Amino acid sequence: RISAFDVVMPNPVPGKGEVLTRMSAFWFGKMSDIIPNHLVSTNPDEFPAACAPYREVLKGRSMLVKKAKPLSVECIIRGYLSGSGWKDYRSGKPVSGIALPDGLKESSRLPEPLFTPSTKAPDGEHDMPISRVEMVNIIGAELTDQIVRTSIAVYERAVAIAAAAGIIIADTKMEFGLLNGELILIDELLTPDSSRFWPNDDYEEGRPQKSFDKQFLRDYLLSIHWDQKPPAPELPAEIIKKTAEKYHEVLNRLVG
Repeated sequence: RISAFDVVMPNPVPGKGEVLTRMSAFWFGKMSDIIPNHLVSTNPDEFPAACAPYREVLKGRSMLVKKAKPLSVECIIRGYLSGSGWKDYRSGKPVSGIALPDGLKESSRLPEPLFTPSTKAPDGEHDMPISRVEMVNIIGAELTDQIVRTSIAVYERAVAIAAAAGIIIADTKMEFGLLNGELILIDELLTPDSSRFWPNDDYEEGRPQKSFDKQFLRDYLLSIHWDQKPPAPELPAEIIKKTAEKYHEVLNRLVG
């Protein structure tokens, strides 16, 4: 399944589970010296015995992970002005409480990566942007400072790795948890579900960008004027096919 605007679509995207599993495992490995993560294995042969009857179903699209306590914030790092950040900026609002310089355009590269947290809403409800001060009120100052530093370090390393493959990571969302009191990365990491990936050779500020992520699906849903409330509409076969192609293309470019 795939979600957009915090609502799960009724149609599956072929191969999406494999893309997210392989990309997350790839990035968890690349960041392991910056911060630990919850991944134990992606090999079903190493899963608990109770999983053995489902080995073929699980193969390639599942993870064995450590159970952590999720933190109730989502951490968005923006390197470029797009999506909801651009929408706020264009209307004269600060982005998650942060005032940006005048003269930026849609898709402009930001002077430095911007940390813009949001609430982690229950399924079917919309995540809401919050300021760093509000984040401190939710999880405390010490954890907030650690998460901000870590998120930006992970993003900057990912940007350098992706650049070598001709890809811009415009923004991404990370989730963190606590395991025995230690901060770790959980959920997925730097996938087309949680990030905006743009081809570098087509980048031009001042307009929307081609992308290898779910923005294609979001754009379709906006074009049909869906109210962004459940139930989600059925997706045309061509939209599903093109979404799957974009996910697989970024996997092949980054991971091989």
